[in-house]
Amino acid sequence: MRPLRGIALKLGSVLVFIVMSSLIKSTAQHVPPGQAVFFRSFFAIPVIVAWLAMRRELATGFRAQNPFGHVWRGLMGTLAMGMGFAGLAYLPLPEVTAIGYAAPLLVVIFAAMFLGEEVRLFRITAVALGLTGVLIVLSPRLTTLSGDAASQREALGAVLVLFGAVCAALAQVFVRKLVMTERTPAIVFYFSLTATLLSLVTIPFGWVMPTLTEGITLTAAGLLGGVGQILLTSSYREADASLVAPFDYASMLFALLIGYFVFAEVPSLTMLAGAALVIFAGILIIWRERQLGLERAKGRKAMTPQG
Repeated sequence: MRPLRGIALKLGSVLVFIVMSSLIKSTAQHVPPGQAVFFRSFFAIPVIVAWLAMRRELATGFRAQNPFGHVWRGLMGTLAMGMGFAGLAYLPLPEVTAIGYAAPLLVVIFAAMFLGEEVRLFRITAVALGLTGVLIVLSPRLTTLSGDAASQREALGAVLVLFGAVCAALAQVFVRKLVMTERTPAIVFYFSLTATLLSLVTIPFGWVMPTLTEGITLTAAGLLGGVGQILLTSSYREADASLVAPFDYASMLFALLIGYFVFAEVPSLTMLAGAALVIFAGILIIWRERQLGLERAKGRKAMTPQG
């Protein structure tokens, strides 16, 4: 285990994904979200294949023991991606990022519902605290439902991103099932493949001919998506998940900087307060998971016969 390397890889993946989102956002006023999903997924595939070739895992990386599990994970992940991309057309980048933090909170609830995982009072309280933060972020948008057209579009964007977070949480539940039988490279590859195929279903809903600049931008977003996925996967090979997971929240810092300097987006105090509450709750859950993991490890060690 190389913890510093794992942290560096995780921060790299977070930065790459935020840059990818900013590229998608720059085209969102003209390019439909389904078409953006296609570029993001299709151009990630050669990056992933090249990575597997470098690791000499081409022979094993594509093996799927649970094809339908990949389909369900791909469906939820594609819906999450599409709704998140749609929200980028209506909302500032930091706000989309903050609402997206609802996903790991919802994973706790869905894992209890669908996987039978035990959720005790501490995590329930942390989830409730985090969802309160999400509501604080959402509140200015949802109170403008009866406002002018611009306000209604912002409210629509907030709802889309929130539903995207729900789908992202469900996708993570499917991933938890898949890791029991599938290798990580297969999960990464088949998600990109499934998302590419599903995005084609949106062609009748109004794909456009992107300009040369938009085409290059979207292709770069897809390549970065593949790179980000590789960095993310590699980070968990180098360090414990409980160590690198909190660095997901560095995405807020990157989103604030890119939003301000690239899109001239100035965050409101309400959004910052809500985001801080969500981040605090998320870190509490990660800390609790780490403590439980240490307790389980001690229990197993105590039960191991001593020679």
